[in-house]
Amino acid sequence: MFLRFVAGTCFGKGFGIFFLSSYFVGFIDARAEDAIELAPVVVSATSTERQLRDAPATVTVITQEELQERPVQDLSDALRGTPGITINSIGLNRRGISIRGMSAEHTLILVDGKRVNAAGNAIAHADFDLNWVPVEAIERIEVVRGPMSSLYGSEALGGVVNVITRKATDVWKGSVSGTGGLQEGSGGDTYQTGAYVGGPLVPGRLGLSLYAEIRGRGETPDPNEPRLSELEERDAKTGSATLTWTPDEAQRIDLGFGYGTEERVRKIQTGGPAPTFYESTDDIERQHLSLSHRGEWEWGSTTLRAYRSMLDRENRRTQGAPSGPNKLTDDTIDGHVSAPVLDWNLITVGGEWRRERLEDPTVNLRGEAEAEHQALFLQDEIAISPDWSLLIGNRADHHEEFGWHHSPRAYLVHHLTDALTLKGGVGMGFKAPTLKQLSPEYEAVAAAGRFTIVGNPDLKPETNTMYELGLDYVGSGWSLRATLFQNDLEDLIQTRCVQSCGIRGAERRTYENVDEARIRGVELGGGVDLPGQLRLDANYTYLDTEDRATGEELAERPRHGLNAALSWFPTDAFMARLRSEYVGRQIVDSGPATETLPDYAIWSIDLSHQLTDAVTLRGGIHNLTDERLAEKSSSFTYAEPGRLFWVGLNYSF
Repeated sequence: MFLRFVAGTCFGKGFGIFFLSSYFVGFIDARAEDAIELAPVVVSATSTERQLRDAPATVTVITQEELQERPVQDLSDALRGTPGITINSIGLNRRGISIRGMSAEHTLILVDGKRVNAAGNAIAHADFDLNWVPVEAIERIEVVRGPMSSLYGSEALGGVVNVITRKATDVWKGSVSGTGGLQEGSGGDTYQTGAYVGGPLVPGRLGLSLYAEIRGRGETPDPNEPRLSELEERDAKTGSATLTWTPDEAQRIDLGFGYGTEERVRKIQTGGPAPTFYESTDDIERQHLSLSHRGEWEWGSTTLRAYRSMLDRENRRTQGAPSGPNKLTDDTIDGHVSAPVLDWNLITVGGEWRRERLEDPTVNLRGEAEAEHQALFLQDEIAISPDWSLLIGNRADHHEEFGWHHSPRAYLVHHLTDALTLKGGVGMGFKAPTLKQLSPEYEAVAAAGRFTIVGNPDLKPETNTMYELGLDYVGSGWSLRATLFQNDLEDLIQTRCVQSCGIRGAERRTYENVDEARIRGVELGGGVDLPGQLRLDANYTYLDTEDRATGEELAERPRHGLNAALSWFPTDAFMARLRSEYVGRQIVDSGPATETLPDYAIWSIDLSHQLTDAVTLRGGIHNLTDERLAEKSSSFTYAEPGRLFWVGLNYSF
């Protein structure tokens, strides 16, 4: 029978005993399961299962139901409205995920706790790591705000986004959905069809999970120059299969394979005194192969995994030489052992071996480079009393260029009452320079021929020390939370001109550890049930940033961010929601000076009606007021899709 494992801490009212428990569920009755409402459980903050209120970190959980209630084409859409998250520019009107004002490359993306290729480390303006998993296959998304290098190593400098996929049980379950959208004006129409099915091949022993999706978005022409693309055309196909074998009540073995292709088409203008227009196409191929074993034993639990992530990108152009090709391959073996000690703490010991390989004609003369990483980590979850818990941990990462790097973390959780929880801690994170940044032979033309960028083998890792303190209150029909945080960053990697500065085509730049910065702020949020079957949920983030070398504000970090949703539930079958996303003013670099961009707000309406127990009709309007950022300022480095009318149908069994 398929197993459901639970490994967590329970701080009872009696003796504050920590215990590890496991149980199995066989031949699950789907209707009985749906009727039981359990407290949210998260795994990303500790690698062991914890109730959300006990998690030693600031964590937000986005459920599958929430994702289905609005149009979601990729992970950036899925995270819109999440506290502390800014969807900002990474160039070419593509968007990245920024956590608490940190850069998008400081956000680590995981699928079921496993890394996916960080495409932005090797390909300029790449957001290809945001499209690995279709919405139909997602059970939930866990967002951890704050550095998590003590568990995950490099790249988790700002936080972690962990996509948890649906798993097979002893009952066949599935769903099929289709969504279409019409954007007002020229182009930008969307389509999306996805399916998931999972269940037993051999009852109690062998299960299968399958998902597939086809999605796309039409090109949105630039309103001022139709020969240019404001938003590129996208067409993607993704699928995956996972076999689950449970040889006995203590073990679970998963073998998974995922594959996807995507085409991006963009119309671009060349630089120089005589610019011309051309079309650039990126063909992207993704593969993910994994084998994992999980055991729940009388003495504790074990996890061992081996997986490979591959991403190929080919570029073709109607004019000029294409860039690339690029091929990224990450091979990883990791595992950990968790066991209770003295009945009051849970010790977790683990390790990781990872090899990253890049094939790219610009990285060096051979056109390929690789690096190996080894890591060991130790974590102790301590039950001090029924209402106090402490997590302490450290991860030691070895990089062949820098030697050992330590990422310690300590976090305290105190339940003042059954409703009020105090959390706070300190943690360190780091990000190693990329293979291109470190290569002395790396040389590439950038910014449409404006300058040439070269590598620097003397770079050091970027580091971040984070402090946070928060309160969380959950009452009857209402909740309120507040968190103070500060990030102290050192050795940030930036480009600097070293030759022929300001001379187009002759200017040369390199990477240097030149910057120190401080990002501090506050997150507020909560929700309340209102009369008339209404509910209001909102969150607000304030950022105060400083470049400590210049004393100036950091660019492209909105000082204020506000998300609000007013929901109406007149019947059990119908829901209507008005959403608002406010982005405050921000500065951008504009040549030698900076420019302040105006604030803006995106309003949307979501509607949902359950036609039968199995069929749900959804629809709505995204960007209700048709907010166009280019009309506010030509210096915005990204665009918002125009007013989009969408409708979708979901069938579940």
